[in-house]
Amino acid sequence: MKTHRVSPSRKIRLAKIDTTGTPGFKGDKAAGEARVARLADRLNALQDLMFAEGKQRLLVVLQAMDTGGKDGTVRSVFARVGQQGARVANFKAPTSTELAHDYLWRVHSEVPGRGEIVIFNRSHYEDVLVVRVHEFVPKEVWRRRYDQINAFERMLAEEGTTIVKFFLHISREEQKERLEARLAEPDKRWKFNPGDLKERERWGDYMTAYEDVLNKTSTPWAPWYVVPADRKWYRDLVVAETLVETLERLGMKYPQPDWDPTSIKVPA
Repeated sequence: MKTHRVSPSRKIRLAKIDTTGTPGFKGDKAAGEARVARLADRLNALQDLMFAEGKQRLLVVLQAMDTGGKDGTVRSVFARVGQQGARVANFKAPTSTELAHDYLWRVHSEVPGRGEIVIFNRSHYEDVLVVRVHEFVPKEVWRRRYDQINAFERMLAEEGTTIVKFFLHISREEQKERLEARLAEPDKRWKFNPGDLKERERWGDYMTAYEDVLNKTSTPWAPWYVVPADRKWYRDLVVAETLVETLERLGMKYPQPDWDPTSIKVPA
């Protein structure tokens, strides 16, 4: 966790981070995948405990470039987690109704309630990423959003929400391979959007925007983790390990009945 956590005291330079690296883990792919499976089981148990206790809330934010692996991370890490207390919120281009409100309006309604885990597949950070890169709003508008987002997340944290944010960091070369794979395989072509190539042309602009996000909005109450994501198994390992350790620190306990269980006899 410490290896990948973005400290507010140092500046992140994404170009200096090895997207193929596996720091902190000495095993191979098979060992990593086996550990992810064990962590997924543990995460399921912790989610069940969270739901039963009904006190804690966990918000997981996933951000990445196209093909970065947000959907794959959800499938692998949350493969064993029941839908009773966990759900995914996807944030696509805002509707006309959403645009008529402030940019956090649609986000606030999706945050977790007590006993719930919510995964944001993309998030409110699109309003300082794609909005910035495409100049949908003036610079003075998106620049003040960093402080607004920090305040919003601090309010959530003070109200009892644990927030963990992941940037799944892939290389430009890896993205090229994944886009080509989508085109080559008939059962994956539905994932390909020609517009992704236009976004790819703005890679440098996006890296600059992401660096500002990481450097300005990784806080003690809502930290960012930069995850080397070219190796999918290692990506899943870092996310799963971080979430399990985060939940275990909450000290959750199953609620105890206010009656004596030994006094109950179930009729034949």
